[in-house]
Amino acid sequence: MSQPQLQWLSLMFLVSLFFHFHTSYSDVGTAALYSPPYSPTACYGSDASQFPSSNLFAAAGDGIWNNGAACGRLYLVRCITSTSTPYACNQNQTIQIKIVGYIGRAPFAHSTYKATMVLSNTAVGTIANSSTVSSYINIEFEQ
Repeated sequence: MSQPQLQWLSLMFLVSLFFHFHTSYSDVGTAALYSPPYSPTACYGSDASQFPSSNLFAAAGDGIWNNGAACGRLYLVRCITSTSTPYACNQNQTIQIKIVGYIGRAPFAHSTYKATMVLSNTAVGTIANSSTVSSYINIEFEQ
């Protein structure tokens, strides 16, 4: 093989490796249940139009709150199983949620402060089996 052909093959090999090992931009975290009352929120106060018609929304934890910059962000969220909760998830269910609040202030119970996000009842019911959900579910999410 000639030198240019070897260089071309080497370049193609490196490019294919890049695409092979580049898997996802998703993060992994935990979600808790966001029970009513849903308003007022840290992002939009008592404005009822803040809630999407799908009722798929969440409050952000400290890891994604970013001093309020998370307000209005949309995230794709799916439940992921673990060995301790093998039947907690509705498989192959990914939802898009909107951030409307912050976990670090009322009405959230102290027990939810460590969650990545707190999902609305509708959101949790879509991605998780409500009969097996304890206080937290494991999630994979991406903006």
